[in-house]
Amino acid sequence: MRRRDFLASLPASVLLPEALAAAGMRLGDAGPVGEAGRGGPYALVLGSVQDGGFPQAGCYTELCEHGRRLQREGRGRFVASLALVEPEAERFWLVDATPDITRQMDLIEEPAFRRRAAERRPFDGIFVTHAHIGHYTGLALLGNEGLGIRDTPVYCTAAMAGFLEANAPWSLMVRQERIRPTPLAPDTWHQVGDALQVQLLPVPHRNEFADTVALLVRGPQATLLYIPDIDGWHLWHRDVAREVEAADVALLDATFWSLDELPGRTVEEVPHPLATRTMDLLQDVADRRGARIVLTHLNNSNPAHPRRRRWRAGVSRSPGRRCA
Repeated sequence: MRRRDFLASLPASVLLPEALAAAGMRLGDAGPVGEAGRGGPYALVLGSVQDGGFPQAGCYTELCEHGRRLQREGRGRFVASLALVEPEAERFWLVDATPDITRQMDLIEEPAFRRRAAERRPFDGIFVTHAHIGHYTGLALLGNEGLGIRDTPVYCTAAMAGFLEANAPWSLMVRQERIRPTPLAPDTWHQVGDALQVQLLPVPHRNEFADTVALLVRGPQATLLYIPDIDGWHLWHRDVAREVEAADVALLDATFWSLDELPGRTVEEVPHPLATRTMDLLQDVADRRGARIVLTHLNNSNPAHPRRRRWRAGVSRSPGRRCA
């Protein structure tokens, strides 16, 4: 098992792993990347940990204490989320509204975004992948008791839109015309903004309240595949290796490193593909440089949490130990 050339996503204060770009993944520019916000559209990683956060409530393991140290140092790691930015058009989209949304919005440093936030219209739209706590509960902080956004589309599936419209407090936000659930047909390209297209890809996941999608984002020069949650690659009707190789960058569910992280529980209870199996499955794609593969949505127990600014995955030696 080689498990080479896979990157663990870095602290949220860093836009994307430095090996990908100096300051964010450009979706519109070819060649080297300069200061974020210059030039064409780009994707900004706002977080890369599992829904419960890092550290998680009531967790006092070595890894969670490391997460607390990062927070004290101003380098905290936030729940998995992205921003899509068209700087010249001054347009902004959020991918998943997490419980960390307040601090994550601070990471979008475009002056136009700060101005728009002051006008209570920071986003041109919010994409929600599914109805688990790390992906939509942050909407509440944009409501009446918080920012108080106005008439903002929430792009999602029809089932997710129905969930928001039927359940408080999201239904109140709909009635107050703060959010506008906007279903998008899956497996179809949808134009957002001037230069970006987005496609919702249905994926199998614990769908207690609605359904789950991944996101495929296409800019003029590059494509980003974002799959923060999936039950297992073998359960997907698509060939994950083919989908990853067709993208320029793929951010993939790596919630757990091994079964040793689930004492007293089985992976069937909290289904996610193990990071080690994902790396073995996609090693040939990584070797061919078919895509840059980034591990995201890391659980608080996952030893892949970076301790340095750069990290490459190696063979696991023992649970809870970082592999460099």
